[in-house]
Amino acid sequence: MQITNFLIHSVILAPSYMSSELQKLWRPDLMNKMWIMWLTGFIFSFFFTFIYTKGCEGKGIFEGIRYGLYIGLMMVIPMAYNQYAVYPIPYSIAWQWFVFGMVQYILLGITVSLIYRGTPKETK
Repeated sequence: MQITNFLIHSVILAPSYMSSELQKLWRPDLMNKMWIMWLTGFIFSFFFTFIYTKGCEGKGIFEGIRYGLYIGLMMVIPMAYNQYAVYPIPYSIAWQWFVFGMVQYILLGITVSLIYRGTPKETK
């Protein structure tokens, strides 16, 4: 998660974040608060994986894609569009957050499906 966050926000979207319009929104001491993002990323990663293991059906990579898609829709739509509603950001930023966020969650779902190969749950 931290790797994909870095690639999305520090590499891909960095030029978009440099606009004078957005520079006013960022904390001047942002780097001093990065530990909060690392901590919440760790907590999220734990629960993302934990929830996957509880519902794993043993269907491999396609299950990971589906899981990433579901969690992505649940997390990314409110995050991107609520931020757009609250802060004076261009719509293009909200759209990019949505698109790259969905890609990120699908990649995370694939990753967890490749790492965790638990036994399929019994069906009743």
